[in-house]
Amino acid sequence: MSRLREYTRLLLELSKVRIAVLSTASAATGWLLAAGGFSPSMLLAAAGVFCLAAGAGALNQYQERDVDALMHRTARRPLPSGRMRPITALAIAIVLILLGTLCLAPQPVAVLLGLFTVLWYNGVYTPLKRVSAFAAIPGGVVGSVPPVIGWVAAGGDPFDIRILAVAFFFFVWQVPHFWLLLLRIGDDYARAGLPTLTRLFSREQLARIIYVWMIATVVACLSMPVFGVASPLWAMAGLAAASLWLGWHATNMVRSHGQVLAFHQINVYALLVMTLLSLSVLVG
Repeated sequence: MSRLREYTRLLLELSKVRIAVLSTASAATGWLLAAGGFSPSMLLAAAGVFCLAAGAGALNQYQERDVDALMHRTARRPLPSGRMRPITALAIAIVLILLGTLCLAPQPVAVLLGLFTVLWYNGVYTPLKRVSAFAAIPGGVVGSVPPVIGWVAAGGDPFDIRILAVAFFFFVWQVPHFWLLLLRIGDDYARAGLPTLTRLFSREQLARIIYVWMIATVVACLSMPVFGVASPLWAMAGLAAASLWLGWHATNMVRSHGQVLAFHQINVYALLVMTLLSLSVLVG
């Protein structure tokens, strides 16, 4: 039993399960917005996105095992710590990606979007982190696609302006999400020899840059009702209240020159937005 528990813990660490769950939640939000309510078929689409995200996370750890070994934050991950062999991690990643593809197979466009996201994350963003301090900006594409996958899996048009507005919100949100984390772990990135914004800008300058992106995230959120997303008055009021709350934390961060971080707050904000979008459909 203890060995099973240990192996389960290794799988959860390898697959970056928290990121996979967030991607799944955004996909479920897209599904609900397209379908106008819940049905059991949503679970299959959600499982597909979860497996693809988990597989991409596992593949990312396989790709970055050398860099992970150099950083305090990641040195205890399964591969750099020696608790799992690289070939095992690669096999798990491939199986998860195949499972995700099979789950989404009833909707071919969703499969293409899912595989595109894996390709972008592992084939573009991951290697780009080694050469550019601004990799998080193109990396934002990864966070924008899962809600579109959910939307398409429910029968929605991928070019519908409503889901594009939602995707744009997640694209903008992901950039300050990563850069806020960077304010905390910039030294680790530098130790591993990775290019980082903390080498290009002072902490005060980076805090101001992140502030602009956080306000852009708020604007992207508040623009969604303009495009027909979360149209009930109470939902719009909820988005406005959540946005004011994040704006207040962003202001505190820039006033403290980045000493007071808003990393947890921006994650909570994304969860609040997804909850309000979903409830706007389920409650009406």
